[in-house]
Amino acid sequence: MQIGIVGKPSSGKSTFFSAATLVDVAIANYPFTTIEPNKGIGFVRVEDAGKFFGVVSNPKHGFLVNDDPKNPIRYVPTELIDVAGLVPGASEGRGLGNKFLNDLSQADALIHVVDASGSTDAEGKEVAEGSHDPLEDVKFLEEEIELWFLKIIENNWQKFSKSQEKDFNKRVTIMAQSLSGVKILTHHIEKAIREMKLEEKVLSQWSEEEKKTFARKCREWSKPIIIAANKCDLPSGQKNVARMKETFPEKTIVACSAAAELSLRKAAKQGVLKYYSGWNHYEVLGQLNEKQKAGLETIKHNVLEKFGGTGIQECLDIVVFKVLGYFPVFPAGVKGLVDKDGRTLADCFLMPPGSKAIDFAYALHTDMGDGFIRAIDVKTKQIIGRDHPLKTGDAIELIFNKR
Repeated sequence: MQIGIVGKPSSGKSTFFSAATLVDVAIANYPFTTIEPNKGIGFVRVEDAGKFFGVVSNPKHGFLVNDDPKNPIRYVPTELIDVAGLVPGASEGRGLGNKFLNDLSQADALIHVVDASGSTDAEGKEVAEGSHDPLEDVKFLEEEIELWFLKIIENNWQKFSKSQEKDFNKRVTIMAQSLSGVKILTHHIEKAIREMKLEEKVLSQWSEEEKKTFARKCREWSKPIIIAANKCDLPSGQKNVARMKETFPEKTIVACSAAAELSLRKAAKQGVLKYYSGWNHYEVLGQLNEKQKAGLETIKHNVLEKFGGTGIQECLDIVVFKVLGYFPVFPAGVKGLVDKDGRTLADCFLMPPGSKAIDFAYALHTDMGDGFIRAIDVKTKQIIGRDHPLKTGDAIELIFNKR
């Protein structure tokens, strides 16, 4: 699973990425600071299975926050990619458009970082705060990605329309073979066509408008987008966040301050603060100078108290769990929860919706899937088969033939 961080130049997307991953990236207030994509690991929050078993987990990947033993929170890693800024006309090659779009090809979902303060124009150039309408940025980015999809679809349309295949499923498979390079998968295509009620229509007879609608729906299903309304702490930012939510009620819009999150996480890394992403507070641990005190007070009053947090963690959690529908499953054993390295509940896997026991086996290792015999629900001690549907928080032991 890969989440793309997108937006026009200087919208704050690289700050968002850095705040989410603590990867040092080039951050500046001029266009195209990011040219090569930055990849890093962010984290999403899950309820830790150790709570059920009355143990404290020791994750091999990610980490556990056990401040409240009654509600231990596990931070599970997920991959993020920050790509070059997108400008109007990117689908025609403007700016770094083609490169930007190609870098996004394997993303499963996108977080669109919008400069809610309106202090950068459509090209990412600095302007007076509030002088640019961020609602236009929301519209143009989706349009550019959909035009990119349309171009890919049209480049393959002759191949599609040559096929006289009448069986719907086979037609979908033919299309998926050509579009899988941008992660438009079989179920995305099938759902788009069914929503358009074009199951019976021969591909060669589709109108240009139907192709455009098909491209838009493929984008919606294969690259869903949520909005990170960045710089919400600026006066015009707060007003524009409200306007966005009113204008786009169908979209998920989260008020964010990437700069505040980055400051808090860096201070926590230096041992000055106790703070974890997603908290609506912090604890001072070390000595602060007057400038640091003033900066933290500003973040506290303008971000944490006003919005309940910086919004960065909320964006990641929403994308993984609500938009993509992934859920956590823990490898475990009926006779013990400790692995060979002495770690308790060492691993947590994020599984896609509809996952079954056999899918979990393959997620752990190909040999486990190939040699699958049965599985055990460690929480209930029940034996389950390969097609048993899994659910959030399951702890599963796998029995398999070892090669």
